[in-house]
Amino acid sequence: MPNNTAPETAINPATAFLRLLTVLDTLRTQCPWDKKQTMESLRHLTIEETYELSDAIMEGDMEEIKKELGDVMMHLVFYARIASETDLFNIVDVLNSVCDKLISRHPHIYGDVVVHDEQDVKRNWEQLKLKEGNKSVLAGVPAGLPSLVKASRIQEKARGVGFDWEKKEQVWEKVEEELQEFKDEFNAAETTDIDIEKAEGEFGDLLFSLINYARFININPENALEKTNKKFIKRFQYLESKAKEKGKALQDMSLAEMDVYWNEAKRL
Repeated sequence: MPNNTAPETAINPATAFLRLLTVLDTLRTQCPWDKKQTMESLRHLTIEETYELSDAIMEGDMEEIKKELGDVMMHLVFYARIASETDLFNIVDVLNSVCDKLISRHPHIYGDVVVHDEQDVKRNWEQLKLKEGNKSVLAGVPAGLPSLVKASRIQEKARGVGFDWEKKEQVWEKVEEELQEFKDEFNAAETTDIDIEKAEGEFGDLLFSLINYARFININPENALEKTNKKFIKRFQYLESKAKEKGKALQDMSLAEMDVYWNEAKRL
């Protein structure tokens, strides 16, 4: 008869982590759903949990952050549990591996290397990765990252080896240059069909330069855009609620009517 008694609540990090491992082991051997899971089947769920954690962080909801961190941690342990079943690696290997990497990549803490600021640390990090066998500084940027995040990470890594602008004014000049090239593409197309592929390329260059400028003035472009998304959603939902109060459907309202409620939402 299986023992379904859950381990007692832990009072320190080590026993809390052991409790999670014990619970996962029990579920993996006794729960029909957990038994069927593979790394591939968990993958999309892990991505979903990561985005839920991101949402909670953006909302500043600490209770939700705690919950989502637990979900992500559970997934990480689950992957290690699955790998251990075929003797590929186990959770101990995972933890030792990341500890070894952190120690080797922080010679200014665990060695005799001297750094003066955060940028020195980043440069050392990238140089050490190349010494470890990475063929390119950009090799560590996951291909599957959302494009906005990927652009930011590419620029950060290039900066880590000194490939960067010297002054923010130079970056802004590049933004204005790319904006003008984008505008020129459409002005030239006034009497002909727009070359969408070329226009798309110019727009991509403009976005890339804006992300570069944001990085230069310490603005996280992903956070900035997500805050704008949330702001738009709140204002639009206010517009919807006001239209509903008046017994109107948005598609039957004029833009001027909708603007009244939109401006109310902005004031609120």
